Amino acid sequence: MSESHSAYYVPAQSRWPIFASVALAFLGYGAATFINSLSGDTPASYGVFLLIAGMTLLTLILFGWFGNVITESRAGLYSGQLDRSFRIGMVWFIFSEVMFFAAFFGTLFYVRTLAVPWLGGEGDKGVSQMLWPQFTAAWPLMETPDNTLFPGPKATVSPWHIPLFNTMLLVSSSVTVTLAHHALLRNDRKRLKQWLAATIALGIIFIGFQAYEYAEAYHELGLTLNAGIYGATFFILTGFHGLHVTLGTLILFIILMRVMRGHFDPQKHFAFEAASWYWHFVDVVWVGLFLFVYVL
Repeated sequence: MSESHSAYYVPAQSRWPIFASVALAFLGYGAATFINSLSGDTPASYGVFLLIAGMTLLTLILFGWFGNVITESRAGLYSGQLDRSFRIGMVWFIFSEVMFFAAFFGTLFYVRTLAVPWLGGEGDKGVSQMLWPQFTAAWPLMETPDNTLFPGPKATVSPWHIPLFNTMLLVSSSVTVTLAHHALLRNDRKRLKQWLAATIALGIIFIGFQAYEYAEAYHELGLTLNAGIYGATFFILTGFHGLHVTLGTLILFIILMRVMRGHFDPQKHFAFEAASWYWHFVDVVWVGLFLFVYVL
């Protein structure tokens, strides 16, 4: 390691953050307009094209950006101090993700514990029940207060079929990624590749089963974004989690490609650790989803 970088490393100025901000703007605006068009209140818009463009640009930017980081790391430019900075940054990133999902879980709690009972006539704010005297407050809502505009679903998703199987898949994937980490610490490259590949396979299978569940819920159970607050919270919570699983699977695949190129050793492998931290976080979130969205 160069002596000039032994204490602190300041990376060169980069345009990647600016490019990423532009891509995120396209992605966010495109996603919002596309979801609004799905409600049927607005005609089909160009949102889907902006969404695809934003996702494509962001993917290319991240590959280039992290490619620079990998090159710098392999060149020995990073010191122990910068390694600690990376770890602290990843901890804060996961904390931000915790708060992201906490907001959605909080919404679910508010709706189930407060808003729905109020609509049923309970508590000081139960006077709203006078607007819909025939409404029955029970979760999940099979009939919404205005069942004409927002028809409730025909049935709920059973937790004991695909959701339970997906839970087993993700819990197993936490075990396999941990075994891969232990193999790396022993410098057992063969086992490392095998356990990483198994984790990726489990993630892909999870995504496939969730897509099948979505199609079944949408077309056969009448569970859509317009199916009242139950449909909205179901798709928001499970959809964002599915997006995180997809991203985590892609990250692990890139880690596997780096392993196959000879990257990482038992002493220096923070990128692998960061990917495994993220994957464990995604698994824990799913356990919460399984309990509070599907079972309870």
